[in-house]
Amino acid sequence: MAKEKIKKGPKKKFNKNYIKRYWQLYALLLLPMVYLLIFKYLPMRYIILAFKEYKLNMPLSEMPWANNRGETDVFKYFKMAFGNIDFIRALWNTLKLNLLDLVMGFPAPIIFALILNELRFKKFKKVVQTIAYMPHFLSWVIIASLCTQLFAPTDGLINNVITHLGGTSIPFLDDPSHWVRTYVSAGVWQNFGWGSIIYLAAIAGINPELYEAASVDGAGRFKKMWHITLPGIKPTIVVLLIMNLGYIMGGGFERPFAMKNNLVMNVAEVIATFVYKVGIQQLKISLTTAVGLFQSVVGLFFLLSANAISRKLGERGIW
Repeated sequence: MAKEKIKKGPKKKFNKNYIKRYWQLYALLLLPMVYLLIFKYLPMRYIILAFKEYKLNMPLSEMPWANNRGETDVFKYFKMAFGNIDFIRALWNTLKLNLLDLVMGFPAPIIFALILNELRFKKFKKVVQTIAYMPHFLSWVIIASLCTQLFAPTDGLINNVITHLGGTSIPFLDDPSHWVRTYVSAGVWQNFGWGSIIYLAAIAGINPELYEAASVDGAGRFKKMWHITLPGIKPTIVVLLIMNLGYIMGGGFERPFAMKNNLVMNVAEVIATFVYKVGIQQLKISLTTAVGLFQSVVGLFFLLSANAISRKLGERGIW
């Protein structure tokens, strides 16, 4: 039998009228595209510094390949990084702090969004939302200063209350284990309100008829939340979880840099602060480029793995 030819539909033509009609949207898109091009894509050409000897007075193309005792060894700086005990400590601290942030910080906006969704007094709901969002707009320098005023071991507000009540002051910022708890708690406090916006938007997209049908069947608030709201926002939860796993080796610079002190450096030094100290202060550019490349590759691996697992479990994933 001759194979039947599958008729292809008409090709979509480029519609100039559509561009003219919605040119404002494309104009708004132009600025973030320029930002991505200048600050994200163009610097990627300097990734090759991880395999070369950095020379300040030479163009990138003329810099020699990394060498070890006269022999070419392009992986010299990767070996140097993994032989550096400070980098190993920073790597472990980055993984530990980011995992704690994920475990403690990821469920917080979900729970908060579910609670807000159950509030019936709209004015009170708006006030609570506004108060919860506000910490997101504070810089980590301000938050670190607030933590110092509240949790300082001798003159902090919390420890003053504890000692006046006859208790013993708690070293929130001086003891490594207590510092980690303070660090993670500060991160949850800053981000849970802002993170709940996405979940509230997902909840708003759930069909109200589902709740009405559940009410007719006698379901209470908790059962509606468990059987309707959570399944309704499950795809959003999965996508955000995958994206957060992509940052498991990342993390910002401001938070650990602002909150660390000399007494907790063994748990506060992360890859971002290590790169600043070694790359900016000591000018070991090739070494820190190798560290950054390793960090990006591992983050990409986590992202791809999480996306593949979610698709195998029947979820949509990111793509």
